[in-house]
Amino acid sequence: MNDETLKYKIGITLIKGIGNNLAKNLIAYVGSVEGVFKEKQQSLAKIPGIGEILSKEIISQNVLKRAEQEIEFIRKNKIQTNYFTDPDYPYRLKECPDSPILIYSKGKCNFNDGKFIGIVGTRNATETGKENCKKLISDLESALQTIVVVSGLAYGIDICAHKAALESGLSTIGVIGHGLDRIYPAVHRPIAVKMLEKGALVTEYLSQTIPDRQNFVQRNRIIAGLCDAIVIVESGVKGGALITAEIANDYNRDVFAFPGRVTDEWSTGCNALIKNNKASLIETAEDLLKFMNWEKQDTALTPIVQTSLFQDLSEKEKELFSTLRQNPEGIQVNELAIQLEKPVSKISSLLLEMEFKGLVKCLPGNLYKIVK
Repeated sequence: MNDETLKYKIGITLIKGIGNNLAKNLIAYVGSVEGVFKEKQQSLAKIPGIGEILSKEIISQNVLKRAEQEIEFIRKNKIQTNYFTDPDYPYRLKECPDSPILIYSKGKCNFNDGKFIGIVGTRNATETGKENCKKLISDLESALQTIVVVSGLAYGIDICAHKAALESGLSTIGVIGHGLDRIYPAVHRPIAVKMLEKGALVTEYLSQTIPDRQNFVQRNRIIAGLCDAIVIVESGVKGGALITAEIANDYNRDVFAFPGRVTDEWSTGCNALIKNNKASLIETAEDLLKFMNWEKQDTALTPIVQTSLFQDLSEKEKELFSTLRQNPEGIQVNELAIQLEKPVSKISSLLLEMEFKGLVKCLPGNLYKIVK
């Protein structure tokens, strides 16, 4: 990604009043992120959700200077950036409607390779909770080598999960609520450094972003979005782990929880999730593997759809079909429009034709994928 393009991609995340959803719609309307900053104010103001105030903010381009400063930090510290239409952007996260436009990471990790499990819980972890966490990860490693453990680098269950993953030789990702110019809490820096050898630190925040409370609530959606499943090891009646579980349910992720005694303070949250059918009860790694149908390693090759079988495809449909093949888990119409540089209306029309032919199907969240 060249610096000029990256400048605009960072810049759009800095415009006050434009969140991730609105930014994606704005980019789709204009056709590119660079175009957003080069469009006339009158045209921007007519786009739904923008108006006079936001259009003035965009054309002022005050955010681009800050974006250039961030690029210096990125290059100096070898930070990776993943834009939401990039092939290496986490495909699971891409499915989520409020996924970040841009994420920053440091370390070694392929976000689209392996089975990702989020393991979170209270900061006031008990010895029983820590033992359950360690045994779960150890047993998962014995059954599946492709497990990636995701958590939030916080005190308690989070750091226990990261340590256990490292001890088991598994990749582990820490999703943080601040910039990559610091580690919070600072006492976890040694673990964070080790994680970079076979894992990563991930954030949607620029450098110099301090660890505000609200940021950690926001980062919980990234933990949920990155994963195939979320495990709540321990939780009180309130807490970040329960927020992560709620978000995971909204994202149609599988949520699991360890039960505890009704008198245990740090099991009340898990028990409530199970009682309200918001999490499945697990006691062992075997339970999780059975629920997820991961009992046996996948050995079959991913089926390949041959476009030559569909001689009636037009050139435009073939181009669209090819893009869909690169996104096996599905891709939103707006993202297709951006990648193919075509209006949303034309993309929607082509998708409808291909849906009639039985080649594609529409999923919740306006995602489209190839019918296999």
